[in-house]
Amino acid sequence: MLLSVTAEEAMLVNAARDYARAELLPRDRAWDRGEGSVADVLGELAQMGFFNLVVGERMGGLGCSYRAYSRIIGEIAYASAAAAVTISVHNMVGLLLDKLGPAEHKQAWLASWGRRESLSAFAISESGAGSDPGSTSTKATRDGDAYIVSGEKMWITNGLSARWFATLVRTGPGKGKDGLSMVMIDGQSPGLGRDPIHGKMGIRGSETAVIALDDVRVPVSYLLDREGEGLKVSLATLNGGRIGIAAQAVGIARACLDEMIVYAGERRQFDQPIGRFQAIQNMVADSAVEVAAARALVEHAATTMDEGVTDPSASSKAKLFATEAANRVAYRAVQVFGGMGYVNDCRAEQLFRDARITTIYEGTSEIQRVIIARELLRSRLGSS
Repeated sequence: MLLSVTAEEAMLVNAARDYARAELLPRDRAWDRGEGSVADVLGELAQMGFFNLVVGERMGGLGCSYRAYSRIIGEIAYASAAAAVTISVHNMVGLLLDKLGPAEHKQAWLASWGRRESLSAFAISESGAGSDPGSTSTKATRDGDAYIVSGEKMWITNGLSARWFATLVRTGPGKGKDGLSMVMIDGQSPGLGRDPIHGKMGIRGSETAVIALDDVRVPVSYLLDREGEGLKVSLATLNGGRIGIAAQAVGIARACLDEMIVYAGERRQFDQPIGRFQAIQNMVADSAVEVAAARALVEHAATTMDEGVTDPSASSKAKLFATEAANRVAYRAVQVFGGMGYVNDCRAEQLFRDARITTIYEGTSEIQRVIIARELLRSRLGSS
């Protein structure tokens, strides 16, 4: 059973459901076929309040609980996984600024955070630094009251339209986690280039880009937290971001399950609906159990965030199970549809492709297992 949210939050969840199914679903199908972009609806998403969900009310945000936030992401993902990840990443950066934004800029940045013009991105990954952010090579050299940043970031969600980039850079000497810092980079800065990545398997409506940084000048005052704390900041931010991806996976899985149920009641073979066959019933039942379990884990992780409980593995457990479950449920959905499930006219085919990325970005399933095991074994093996 889902825990309660406020009446205002419940209204926002319901509004997200209605809007997503009426407006986003047909658009998402078109984006998938033509590699269109969620940029078409950024204004609508902002107007609905989805860009400012978790920023505190004192900073002009809606101050939603993480329970409500995860349900909103799930409702959006049910209709459009691409729109869901767009919203999730932007809110993740907003929460980062709310907690660690520099005092002299935070108020100004967050005052406009709910507008499409403030769309943000989280720029950590590089061609040689994916699961290992300690391998970051993007260099930030101090020059008076500014950093001169040079390097390249890969697989950046929202990269084509973003105004702000929370960017992991190397401000200190050497390699590894020491010397890494997190800075905000203005997307309008000279020297910042954007190249779209096309040909993705799924979530084609989501912007994904390579960001080139060629001697980009960044004020030192745009530093988040302190120099040398970049890895800690990025990992703490991802802890909340993973709940968003887990919720996205739940939305995809719920859509797959509903597609299966409808088709199993309509498709006839051997003079009866295929839903009467135990093989089909087993796939529907197994999928329903996994959806329920995934929702419960996401709810638990969201509750730990809301209550300020320190449990680094909670979001990893939710992301690991929900994303792996979404892939299994999507597999079954295609199987239930049979040959029809193998062509793009059937939405199950797209959902199958959309689900795949959830086990990869914002920490692969393998990384989530490392985090979970590390927390469980910490007392036995030490903190190293």
